[in-house]
Amino acid sequence: VQLQASGGGLVQAGDSLRLSCRTSGRTFSPGVMAWFRQAPGKERVFVAIFSGSDNSTSYADSVRGRFTISRDNAKNTVYLQMNSLKPEDTAVYYCAAKDVPGSVYRYWGQGTQVTVSS
Repeated sequence: VQLQASGGGLVQAGDSLRLSCRTSGRTFSPGVMAWFRQAPGKERVFVAIFSGSDNSTSYADSVRGRFTISRDNAKNTVYLQMNSLKPEDTAVYYCAAKDVPGSVYRYWGQGTQVTVSS
């Protein structure tokens, strides 16, 4: 099982980016897909989650209203649309997957760097 994250880059404050995380080797259906991020010198923190059982989403307070998580089952891909980016959004972004809500995330992508300049 592999989770391949992509879409990061260097942007200016106020710009947008869309991250993608493609799953190969198996599908997570319904499953739970999420994005986390880790800024330099800080711990990895939760950003957004998509629950496949009811297509519900949830976000960290710091990104709510600016980021949107979505999933395309046909492409085995989960997305993170990031709008109105801020310098404090700079981090390595990781996608993660699990089968059962409430369990530990067993599968992780390799991370994609997002850098937002002021």
